[in-house]
Amino acid sequence: MVKFLVCIFFICSGITIAQNENFIIDNLSINNENPHFGLMRVNDDILFASYELDKKGRVKRVHGQPKLTIFQGVITNSGTIDKVSQLQIDSKAGVPQISSATLSQDGNKIYITTVYTNKNKPKVRFKETNFHLEVGEFKAGIGFTNFKVLSFCKPKFSYAHPALSADGKTLFFTANIKGGKATTRGGSDIFKVDILGGNSFSEPENLGAKVNSYGKEMFPFIAEDNTLYFSSNRPNGFGGYDLYKSTMNDDGAFEKAEKLEKPLNSNKDDLSLIMNRDNTSGFLSSKRLKGKGDDDIYSFKKK
Repeated sequence: MVKFLVCIFFICSGITIAQNENFIIDNLSINNENPHFGLMRVNDDILFASYELDKKGRVKRVHGQPKLTIFQGVITNSGTIDKVSQLQIDSKAGVPQISSATLSQDGNKIYITTVYTNKNKPKVRFKETNFHLEVGEFKAGIGFTNFKVLSFCKPKFSYAHPALSADGKTLFFTANIKGGKATTRGGSDIFKVDILGGNSFSEPENLGAKVNSYGKEMFPFIAEDNTLYFSSNRPNGFGGYDLYKSTMNDDGAFEKAEKLEKPLNSNKDDLSLIMNRDNTSGFLSSKRLKGKGDDDIYSFKKK
């Protein structure tokens, strides 16, 4: 099934692998031995990260490591993913890896998680393993290009997993910012900034103790009803990373996070979840048993 990543179109069917009285979970046929994670929904499309392949179906590598990039597919009425293709990134833009991404509603801007290169690395000391966020613009015939590091990203911290609010005015992400009111409780917390335009943003705001824990929070997603979904390895989970949700109240603050039930969660790492417009179905990425590879994408729907 490796060939799917270099094809523009294919049909994605599902195999039912788990169910209970509330949800039906399907392992999608797009999965193979390569990882599929970092899910994000933009309108009726889905984005996910996986390995980039060459024309012979072999995994491309950067400094000996598999190269991650972003793929885009269409969410069908039957709850599958169709018409998957690799997102077009300008080869001259010098982006070495993309491990998660989101698009603006009009598709003209992309926010990505990546690492510094010799062209844009900071002049101060920093950890080369740190991630940061960049924004690029779409140009016809070229793809996404003109990438810029987001102005609030400081080299001594790590930033990842961008997610936009439904109105496109707020950017959510994870980071390990230390110091001041924004300080991180655990290994990484979920933050937000207001998008002011022209690569200008408000100061990062930590979502607080009702959302974040002394563990690691990852892969936020904001549904149409302003419910925040994310993963965390905090104590008292089912095992590894688990999926949680937190509801936004009328004041814009988030309520105490709740762990999602099985089979949305499993005893293994459950890494990201996106909800469809109907708020009764969606997709999740998981390392659960009986998968096809590393991280698989599963569809779910409420009975």
